[in-house]
Amino acid sequence: MQLGLIGLGRMGGNMRERIRAAGIEVVGYDRNLTISDAADLPELVRKLAAPRAVWVMVPAKFTEETIDDVAEYLEPGDLIIDGGNSRFSDDAPRAVRLHERGIGYVDVGVSGGVWGRELGYALMVGGDAEHVRRLMPVFEALKPAGDFGFVHAGPVGAGHYAKMVHNGIEYGMMQAFAEGYELMEKSELVTNVPGVIKSWREGSVVKSWLLDLLDRALDDDPRLSNLRGWVEDTGEGRWTVEEAIRLAVPMHVIAASLFTRYESRQADSPAMKAVAALRNQFGGHEIRRA
Repeated sequence: MQLGLIGLGRMGGNMRERIRAAGIEVVGYDRNLTISDAADLPELVRKLAAPRAVWVMVPAKFTEETIDDVAEYLEPGDLIIDGGNSRFSDDAPRAVRLHERGIGYVDVGVSGGVWGRELGYALMVGGDAEHVRRLMPVFEALKPAGDFGFVHAGPVGAGHYAKMVHNGIEYGMMQAFAEGYELMEKSELVTNVPGVIKSWREGSVVKSWLLDLLDRALDDDPRLSNLRGWVEDTGEGRWTVEEAIRLAVPMHVIAASLFTRYESRQADSPAMKAVAALRNQFGGHEIRRA
C-alpha cells in the first residue's frame, strides 16, 4: 500500500516514520523541501498509484486550501484524509464538494502529540465504512498495539467531533492538575510538591499520561520558574463549549478551564479591576493603586 502525506511537521513527520516502519510506502510533501519526498503536489500525486490516498496534516488554517490544491491533481476513486484539528462542521461541506469530483473524504482526529511515533496515536475516524476499511492498514500502523486507540466514530465529521470533545476533556483535566499543584505550592505543610506529583504516578486514581508529563516538567523545573502563565488555545475547547450551549449540556469544568486560559493572557484583568472598584464603592474595601 502507498500513502501520500502532506505536512511533515512535528506530527506529520513522526507519522511518516511510524507508517513506514509498518511496511507501507509513504510519499511525503512539505514546503520545507529538505524533508520532502516530492518537489510539489503534482509530483506527489504522480508518485502514487491509483486509486490514491492522500493524508493532509497541516494547521487548520491551511487545511481548506491544501485540500483544494491537491484535489486538482487527483482522480475519481482517490481518497483525501484530513488528520488536522479542523472544525467538525467543515467536514460535511468538504466531503460533498469532493464527492462531486468522485473523490472520497475521511476525517481523523489524531491524539498522541510528539510521543506518537514511539507510543502510537489514538485515532477517531469519521467517514464511509468502505473508505475506512480501505485505510485500515494505515490506521493499524499508526495506532498503539492492542485493542485500544482506534474508533470508527461515525459518518463524515464524527472523527473531528470526537477529537474536539477529547480536547475539551483535556482542558479540564489539565486545569485540575494545575490547580492542585498551585494549592500545594502555597501550602505551609507540603514541602516537596514535585515528590507528591511523582508519587501519584502509580497506585493513584488520578494516574494518567498528563500526570506523567507534569512530573517530567517538574523534573526539569521544580518551581516552573522558567515559564510564564500564558496559555494559548487552538479552538477545540471553544467549539466544545459552543456545542454544549447548542445542545443544552451542562459543561461547568470544561467551560471554566477555557475561560481560565483567556484570563491567563491578561497581565492585569480589566474585569478584576471593575470588581475591585465596585467593592471599594459599596463597602470601602481596600484597593491597590497601579
